[in-house]
Amino acid sequence: MSSWMLREAEEAPRAVERLLRENEAEVKGLAAFLRRRPPALTLTAARGSSDHAALYAKYLLETRLLWPTLSVAPSVLTLYGARPRVPLPGLLLAFSQSGESPDVVEVVRAYRGAGVLTVALVNREESPLAKAAEVVLPLHAGEERAVAATKSFLAMLAATVHLLSHLLEEPHLKEALPALPEAMHRALGAEGSLEYLVEAENLFVLGRGLVYPVALEAALKLKEVAGLHAEGLSAAEFLHGPKALLEPGFPLLVLAQRDGALEATLRTLESLKATGAHLLVLSREAEALELADTPLRLPVALSPELTPLLLAQAFYPMAEALARARGLDPDRPRHLSKVTRTR
Repeated sequence: MSSWMLREAEEAPRAVERLLRENEAEVKGLAAFLRRRPPALTLTAARGSSDHAALYAKYLLETRLLWPTLSVAPSVLTLYGARPRVPLPGLLLAFSQSGESPDVVEVVRAYRGAGVLTVALVNREESPLAKAAEVVLPLHAGEERAVAATKSFLAMLAATVHLLSHLLEEPHLKEALPALPEAMHRALGAEGSLEYLVEAENLFVLGRGLVYPVALEAALKLKEVAGLHAEGLSAAEFLHGPKALLEPGFPLLVLAQRDGALEATLRTLESLKATGAHLLVLSREAEALELADTPLRLPVALSPELTPLLLAQAFYPMAEALARARGLDPDRPRHLSKVTRTR
């Protein structure tokens, strides 16, 4: 019998298709408002996988709209009682699967009270987070039983890029979105496995630019479900110190897509190959796969804004299979529960 984690990852394309359909009117209205009244500063609030989705939002908003976007540290408010000033008009995007973490809810309440437009991207519309925010973009992912979030994370990315498609003046992204659910379904058939990591104790997961948030998400999932000490890093930051840990055979998982970061990623792969490290490369791009010791071939790619979703979609079944190969139950990570409440 397949795990809940695998089944829920396989449900993600349908969840995204549902989200794009059901949220269209709300997203269109929100985007129209924000085009008339663009924020002087955009903030994000999230924890765990949701914070990786928030980082993806930062990259999209800063590269495509030139909107400065910063991550809020919830403890600044909840533990230290500080209320940072935000230039108005401001925008706060809060990301959560459950919508129940008290610190994220408190951030939304505080900034809404300060006149900031608060938007919750959340799977549970009846949650405290949804009730605290001025605008709710539901994830439409349905119930998620596995502790490790998969379809809700992908839905957060989809909800973000859906909003971006209506904020952009040019239509290319809006026209590409309808192809996303089918491309996600195809991404589930990516070639290759993480078998090399069955006996591994440590791993770096690297990405650059728009795929960096997915690298962080991949590292977190490998900790959660496979019991593997994996650290996600920017491929650029990796060269500023952590590279010294490499030795022959040391595993590195590198994510790459065709965008402005590809040439820099290829140069990094070449330098890493010279160290004797074992390169596992998840990509659609032949130049990157040729440098891999273990190529993980993505069967489909879309625009640079959308391909990160396909990389995450392709990765989840590989992580689930690795957990099983390491003798672990991917649905029951040690010491973790589905809802984590931090203050």
